[in-house]
Amino acid sequence: MTTTATPLDVVGVRADFPILGRTVREGKRLVYLDSGATSQRPRQVLDAERAFLETANAAVHRGAHQLAEEATDAYEGARQKIADFVGVDYGEIVFTKNATEGVNLVAYAMGNAATAGPEAERFRVGPGDEIVVTEMEHHANLVPWQQLAARTGATLRWFGVTDEGRLDLSDLDELINPRTKVVAFTHQSNVLGTVNPVRVLADAAREVGALTVLDACQSVPHGPVDFKALGVDFAVFSGHKMLGPSGIGVLYGRRELLEALPPFLTGGSMIEMVQMAKSTFAPPPARFEAGVPMTSQAVALGAAVDYLNAIGMDRVAAHEHQLTEAALRGLSAIPGVRIVGPLDAVDRGGAVSFVVEGIHAHDAGQVLDSLGVAVRVGHHCAWPLHRRMDAAATVRASFYLYNTLDEVTALVDAVREAQTFFGVR
Repeated sequence: MTTTATPLDVVGVRADFPILGRTVREGKRLVYLDSGATSQRPRQVLDAERAFLETANAAVHRGAHQLAEEATDAYEGARQKIADFVGVDYGEIVFTKNATEGVNLVAYAMGNAATAGPEAERFRVGPGDEIVVTEMEHHANLVPWQQLAARTGATLRWFGVTDEGRLDLSDLDELINPRTKVVAFTHQSNVLGTVNPVRVLADAAREVGALTVLDACQSVPHGPVDFKALGVDFAVFSGHKMLGPSGIGVLYGRRELLEALPPFLTGGSMIEMVQMAKSTFAPPPARFEAGVPMTSQAVALGAAVDYLNAIGMDRVAAHEHQLTEAALRGLSAIPGVRIVGPLDAVDRGGAVSFVVEGIHAHDAGQVLDSLGVAVRVGHHCAWPLHRRMDAAATVRASFYLYNTLDEVTALVDAVREAQTFFGVR
């Protein structure tokens, strides 16, 4: 990876995260390596949400009073920050409760297109149509498409994964064809760390008139991402993986597509006019934000974007690349450890999954936890991928801007200690 970014001040960054100063398991220093599951929050984000709740908490888009105006300005201001962060227009950002809801929103709306008006023709799916995913997907970007195929009679197809842990695109022209209605895929694998060639898949889909849905949960928090430049139609990501709160996610959709897409949930806030026999719906993004939204969470996510922008996403990416290289090098040097995924850091993010011969992943995770090293164990909501990689479960370390090379060393040392504990070394 070549970068001109100046080094990240990791000591200064860590000082912003109160939780990183705590100890666990009888005084062990916390080594938090589970940011792929959820990230920690800096004081700036915690303070922003608290300040909103203490000074401007009110229902947005409703009240005719000052608090409501201030709350609405803060909520919509966060939308603008997030749109700028991923290179899209303000009206193309829809707030959801998480990325999973964002994928389901698109999939269910496509299922509803059969009874919508002619403007929804592009979204209609039926027998003879094909939905394409990959073997690399998190369940949240697989199961909704399985369900859409089951409801509509469409056929689900998928790209395989190579032994190295890359997408197998050898049958690209056969899988993405004139029957394809949607291609859904991850930008960066939450298990393998693999960064996929988004533009290649997006261009192939566009050539046959198919829509693209990108899972960007593991990419948006960790480096510069521009959805317009990537050429995707829809994309989702979650706030809690990028220094923000839980309970807030983001769906990006190209404006002309959102304007034609039928609603997912219905009720208050998303209507234009209601009569007893029928209703008409508001334009996007309001059409897809039924009910009272996650106001303070959106404001806090906007603060997280401010924090990341102040550091610089190039710096974040360069720092994590260094950590990933060190982890791959250190873990590969341990006899009996198999890294699941690419063995080098080229086109690879900071999720490093591995198995330890003779030790179940959950047992390894418990030993690491006893030493203060927090990792995730299991299948990471990616059962098909684990089967493909011949791993019933893996240990996953995932890095973020607040991690250090010393923490990578602590991980490697803890794995060696687990081997000693279980007598496999």
